Amino acid sequence: MPTIYRNGMKDPIEMMDDRSSKLILVPILAVLFVMIGYQYICPAGSNSCHFKSEERLRGVSLLPSSDQDQDDFYRDQDLDEDGAPKLPSKFNFTERDLDRHVEFNIKGDDVIVFLHIQKTGGTTFGRHLVRNIRLEQPCDCKPGQKKCTCHRPGKEESWLFSRFSTGWSCGLHADWTELTNCVPVIMDKKDAQRNRRNFYYITMLRDPVSRYLSEWKHVQRGATWKTALHMCDGRSPTQDELPTCYSGDDWSGVTLKDFTNCPSNLANNRQVRMLADLSLVGCYNLSSMNESQRNHILLSSAMSNLKNMAFYGLTEFQRKTQYLFERTFSLRFIAAFTQINSTRAANVDLSEAVRRRIEELNFLDVQLYEYAKDLFLQRFQFSRQREHQEVRLKRREERRWLREQGRPWPSKRKASGNRDGGVGKETDSDLPTTTEDYTSQVARW
Repeated sequence: MPTIYRNGMKDPIEMMDDRSSKLILVPILAVLFVMIGYQYICPAGSNSCHFKSEERLRGVSLLPSSDQDQDDFYRDQDLDEDGAPKLPSKFNFTERDLDRHVEFNIKGDDVIVFLHIQKTGGTTFGRHLVRNIRLEQPCDCKPGQKKCTCHRPGKEESWLFSRFSTGWSCGLHADWTELTNCVPVIMDKKDAQRNRRNFYYITMLRDPVSRYLSEWKHVQRGATWKTALHMCDGRSPTQDELPTCYSGDDWSGVTLKDFTNCPSNLANNRQVRMLADLSLVGCYNLSSMNESQRNHILLSSAMSNLKNMAFYGLTEFQRKTQYLFERTFSLRFIAAFTQINSTRAANVDLSEAVRRRIEELNFLDVQLYEYAKDLFLQRFQFSRQREHQEVRLKRREERRWLREQGRPWPSKRKASGNRDGGVGKETDSDLPTTTEDYTSQVARW
């Protein structure tokens, strides 16, 4: 029994003991309450609760390393990364490199030119361009037709040069060397006025191993792209300069080992070759210079051309690709891009030795992609910061205008705004979705 004094109060020491017991009991009860609540919100086995731990930010998962690499290529984080630290860059990019915004005049003479590299998700992105952009005069896509009519408002002239608008006018999967020499000539033929034009080149890139495996699976099903011109310095390569890897009509059923063993396989370092100026290395004539010098020139040229393009996206970052395209051209897509987590390439079971072999065959593409991913994410972060500054400035102007009108600033903000003036995060459920199409049927050209 506690000691009770005449005034009815307990012993001070015993009162302190009671307080200590309560102070200890309160945090224990709070922890128990949180744990019980968590069990209701995030039951065991649920995938609905995610925490951005250090491992999460680094893309680490509990999958085996071989499976983890494949899945991480297609894991796109949310756009809203205000709390994320500034991404370190391995390259010395300037503000001019990061600031990508063009005054695209769709009613004038400007043209977007899409350089479509095989198996980079270009088919899906190309369809977004003709079917998914909010325009005053949308592209006319008729059922059963491969091409859409993408005319400027009030003009019988296309603002888009791509597979799904103008067709393969410069050859099947024309590269940088072909397009830059061909597109101006083609467009001038279609327009008698021959006005001065701005050509805005865009493309899509993909992780080299995934892209290589996807091309192997595509060729294995019968694709050849044998009608590609590969024009350079006014001519196509000879059979000696570019030998074929197979006899017969196609390379159907080719094993991965045979696919990797062909030295003239154009799948090797395809992204670098398609983005570089091939005239700098004598086109497809491998005897014009030594291999080391040729590789250095090709990689440097591809990096330079990619950096100076109006825009490029990465297959592994669909939502960021959509965001950067919209910011670059001041055009809006109707439906949100979706991120594919399962492709034929992702389902290929590779040993570490085979993966290293593919990386060695595509060592130029590996370096290009590292550069491209770094620049892409730096541009995304730069653009988000710029957008937040614009939103804060707009709100400041709104406050000033309301003060001048003698009206109070609303106490409740819309859900679309963040406290720091950033743009609200949209969830996937708030946005309409489109279907990615990396597994379309083989088209025999």
